[in-house]
Amino acid sequence: MKLGPTFLLTALACVSNIGHFARAANSFAGSNLYYAAGLSESDRTTLLQGLQDAGMKVLRVWLDGQSTGSTKGTKITSYPSLEPKEIGTYDDTVLNKLDAFMVDAKAHNIKLMISMHSFNALQGKDVYGSTYGTGTFYTSEKASTQFDNRLRHVLNHNHSTLNKPWKELSDYIFAFEAQNEAMIGQNTNPGEQCDRASTIKTELGNNSGILVTTGGASYLDESVQSDWLSCPALDIVAIHAYGEGDFDTSKIQSKVKQAQAAGKKLIFQEWGACYFSTSNNNCPSGSVLDAGTRNSNIQKWTKQITAAGVPWMYWQVIPNADPHGGTDYEIAVNTDPSWNTLKAASQTALQASSAFDFSANLL
Repeated sequence: MKLGPTFLLTALACVSNIGHFARAANSFAGSNLYYAAGLSESDRTTLLQGLQDAGMKVLRVWLDGQSTGSTKGTKITSYPSLEPKEIGTYDDTVLNKLDAFMVDAKAHNIKLMISMHSFNALQGKDVYGSTYGTGTFYTSEKASTQFDNRLRHVLNHNHSTLNKPWKELSDYIFAFEAQNEAMIGQNTNPGEQCDRASTIKTELGNNSGILVTTGGASYLDESVQSDWLSCPALDIVAIHAYGEGDFDTSKIQSKVKQAQAAGKKLIFQEWGACYFSTSNNNCPSGSVLDAGTRNSNIQKWTKQITAAGVPWMYWQVIPNADPHGGTDYEIAVNTDPSWNTLKAASQTALQASSAFDFSANLL
């Protein structure tokens, strides 16, 4: 791929700006795809090859069910949630689908970050949401016990072809998180995040080679909380942020210092560049932002995040042409006008220093 002179200067400036991480490990980039389990074999190959070409090292996937045959324009095989009808009664379809996915991912030098539930499902009244709602779920001892059983079930799922439980598959799995955006917008039980992480860490053991992470929140300050930085069971505190102010290098670096002082790692687990001309963190619809401006945004924001020494994961790279529905941050591999820009930014991240050493956990 040819890089324009402007981007090359940006890359050089990025490397220069992170000189204070001298001798640290290199950074990296990754992506998210919440419906990855439903991809056809062909689309899975297209996605993984594109991510590999971009040098992306981690793909974050979810276990929430998908009931339609098309999501974000991707034709998928629908599949139920892990607990589709009753708490504690499991349907392992999604786990079995991800068995095949992670084998193909490893063949492309990519590991999976697995989110074992989501606030989205809770809010959408899955079996936990319909039983406890979005508040009591985090304060009920019974809910915590039931949810811990779910976490243990996932960790002990026996891979259908490797014949090992997921908790032993460090060559395939980068990290586990209990829930995407747990307690987003509320602080009903600050210790809940650590309690669930402790369940995961206890099941994994201290030498599993698989990391334990939070699932982010709605913006930078909400994502990096003192209770999580002080939690012994958490290895990573994940950042979700879409507002332009949260991409500021110095603002991110303040969180980097907090994490380093606490012995934790940070990952910018979710961020994206809006397809519309609205504010970046309010992207439901609107007039189309011209490709040049969107690409400039991607270049600028990836440079800022990378300069802060934090690996990042885009929301989302998809294997098909983007239909540009509501809340559109998606970028299609190969065909999207912004793909080469994102691809170049990912490759630049691989050459940049990181404030955190993930080298032992990457392929």
